[in-house]
Amino acid sequence: MSSPGSQHPLDEVRILDLFAGPGGLDVAAHFLGFKSIGIEWDRNACETRYAAGLPTYHADVSVMRESRFDEIPSSVDVLAGGPPCQSFSVAGHGAGRAALDTVKEFIHRLVSGKNEAQIDKDLHAMGVDPRTALVLEPLRWLLKAIEAKDRDPYRVIVLEQVPAVLPLWEVYAQLLRSGEGRLQGVKYEADCWELKTEQFGVPQTRTRAVLVARLVGSGAVERPEATHLPFDLRRGQSSAAQAEMLPNSRGTRAPWLSMAQALDDASTPRGGSIDISRLRTGGKTEFFVVSNYGSNGDPKNRGRRKSSEPAFTVTGKVSRNKVYKSAEDHDAGRSDRFTIAESGVLQTFPHNFPWSGHHQAQQVGNAVPPRLGMHVLSRALRGIAPTDDELARSASWPAVPDATADELRAIGCGDRSQCPRDGHKVTRAAPKSAP
Repeated sequence: MSSPGSQHPLDEVRILDLFAGPGGLDVAAHFLGFKSIGIEWDRNACETRYAAGLPTYHADVSVMRESRFDEIPSSVDVLAGGPPCQSFSVAGHGAGRAALDTVKEFIHRLVSGKNEAQIDKDLHAMGVDPRTALVLEPLRWLLKAIEAKDRDPYRVIVLEQVPAVLPLWEVYAQLLRSGEGRLQGVKYEADCWELKTEQFGVPQTRTRAVLVARLVGSGAVERPEATHLPFDLRRGQSSAAQAEMLPNSRGTRAPWLSMAQALDDASTPRGGSIDISRLRTGGKTEFFVVSNYGSNGDPKNRGRRKSSEPAFTVTGKVSRNKVYKSAEDHDAGRSDRFTIAESGVLQTFPHNFPWSGHHQAQQVGNAVPPRLGMHVLSRALRGIAPTDDELARSASWPAVPDATADELRAIGCGDRSQCPRDGHKVTRAAPKSAP
């Protein structure tokens, strides 16, 4: 497989990734052999993407749609993305969850042909969180492509979000199947599901709401098939005998992947770049993690996970979770933290992925786990699961020359005049007073 950026970065781009972040879906696409381009407004995530060789527009998704739509390569026939989830997330204030019915109404208004400027005005007047409104953007991009005279409709659509958004994806799927209104008779086979990441080889418990749609005639939409057992939050251990009782296309479902196994596989003794010697005792990787979040409504009741279990959901505050080698260390207050590279591995990014810019923990937490992305994209685009060889190759990222990163930065930022407002503003600390 060629390295990212080994040809001209925009040659034969197949996938457009809205709200691309540091590249979870793009990394997945790369290991499946597909080229992608992302739109991302955060300059720090863009710097990670440039360093990784991932083509990127440093831009606002809405602005790209409204005034720069013709810059998207004509070869793009797959629309993908995960709109920001903070307002829908259980960890957030839940404004998006409270506004679900309102957003459903606006989805129907968009498809029925109502004036988009009026829709924007009404959203603003109702005080809808701007991040909540961004869940409408994939639909707006789809309608824009259908109504463009020089574009074909997207052949495949892949969207993901937190579970609270599943009712909105169900509305999306219903409308995509109908071909009504501004869809102009363009119909899709569409379905949506909740997928648990640990059932796809991600060493982390995280549930995502995923929608997949394919143009009618492109084949049926099938749910990605789980390859691993679910993690029992009540700590019921899945024995090898239980695993043998759950057959799938590969014969059996493997037990979920633990933090220790994932970090061991990415560590220096096994050819990786991560040094986890500080987490080993007697040659064995063994520790436990205390969450930054409370449990069962009690902020003081911090959850715990053993290294022999999957990680908690990796969020932008992953660096606040405390890691202890022993109960004695816990009692003495001797804690450790996961490094950015280790946090990335728990998200299934390659061990040597070139995290760059500031706010790297936030970048890691905002990303789609690439391993889950590989299963979703492979099933959506090829109708099959990723191969064992593709999954094995995804452990390591190819080196990207500085010249390639510079070329991508020139494409993504240019003279910076079209980047998001204050997108390159550097905040400097106030000078210290002389002693």
